[in-house]
Amino acid sequence: MEYVATVIVAAQFAAALAVMAGLLTALGQGQVAAKAIESIARQPEAQGTIRQSMIIGLAMAETNGIFGLVVSMILLFANPLLTRFVDIIQALGLA
Repeated sequence: MEYVATVIVAAQFAAALAVMAGLLTALGQGQVAAKAIESIARQPEAQGTIRQSMIIGLAMAETNGIFGLVVSMILLFANPLLTRFVDIIQALGLA
């Protein structure tokens, strides 16, 4: 059943990439906040619109991190690919 092990390893790599999406989201959010603070320092009269745009952008970026976490959890703990792959391997007679 080395095929199943290959699928599990591929799922773990995919989960690691999904977690990386969450880590990169945090870096991007930090940059957005820093640029918003710079913009407010340059134009204090536009503080309301800058803050509103920043909060909307941060919320949209945060969903990327949450989706990455959800995908990684699905791949690690409830791998839907594994059962389908085992069924295909058994149908082909390779197992």
